[in-house]
Formats: sequence, structure tokens, C-alpha cells
Amino acid sequence: MAKSEEFILGEYRRTLDDRFRVSIPADLVQALTSEGSRCILVKESPGSLSLWNSATWESKLRSGVDLVQTKMRAGRLEGKLEQVQLLGRLLSTRNRDVEVSERGRLLIPEGFREFLGVDAGTEVLIIGAAVCLEIWQPSAWVEHLGTHISDFRRLLDELAD
Repeated sequence: MAKSEEFILGEYRRTLDDRFRVSIPADLVQALTSEGSRCILVKESPGSLSLWNSATWESKLRSGVDLVQTKMRAGRLEGKLEQVQLLGRLLSTRNRDVEVSERGRLLIPEGFREFLGVDAGTEVLIIGAAVCLEIWQPSAWVEHLGTHISDFRRLLDELAD
């Protein structure tokens, strides 16, 4: 989770500038950054990216990759070469170190903006997702929300139980 145990919450409408930068609200930046301004930008699903505290993301990713490598060394992934290659391809393109400027601006890198499906001058939504923040193309967000909003009560009850 981010450096604080508090959830990262909120919904903000922003416009990408002509350099593909988006302004992140200061309270969300503070929740994500611990030492410096380095974060990890991650491709989630078409139309959405997530921005993580770098230490949180690296810990999460490292534990999964270490487990796969251990299984490979032990010969437990025999016959799964295609799956391992697919994982390697996705690891190669899925996330990237990024800097959030002192003014809270984040440059959306090439490859990530195409995945997000946005051009300079278009709106995006910044959504607090409890443990990270997400950047959504508005129509993808509306579709996602429409699919999942009815799960809210059940999800809260399950996680709180």
C-alpha cells in the first residue's frame, strides 16, 4: 500500500496538456510518493493506467517474479515456455518508472498514452483506487463503473468481514 495506511480516494477530471502531461491533485501525489517523486505507471486494461508508490509496486512485482523464477529453476514450469514468454513480454511493456514533478504533473509516456486511448487536449479522470491512483479515459471509466457499481455493497461487506 502507499506510505500511509489511509485509502487513496477521490475522482478528479483533468485535461492532458500539449505535452501529454496531467496534473495530479497534491493530496494524491503525497499519498503515493515517499522518498522523492518516483512512481510506477502501469498498464491495467485498455483505457486505464494505474500509478503506484514505487516501493509498493516493486515489492508486489518482485515477490511474484521471484516465485516464477524459483519454479523455473526447480523444473516446475516444464511445458509452459509459451506462458513464460508471454509473462516476459508483458513484464517488458507493462510498467515504467515515472517522475511526478514538484507541481504534481505526470508525463504520460508514449505507448502508455496509446494504451490509454487519449490525445493531447483530451480529458482524463484521476480516480483514487484505495492502494494506488488510476488514470482513465472517460468512456472506459463509465463502462467500468457501470459494470461494477452494483458490486459495491457486497464487496465492502466481504472485505470488512
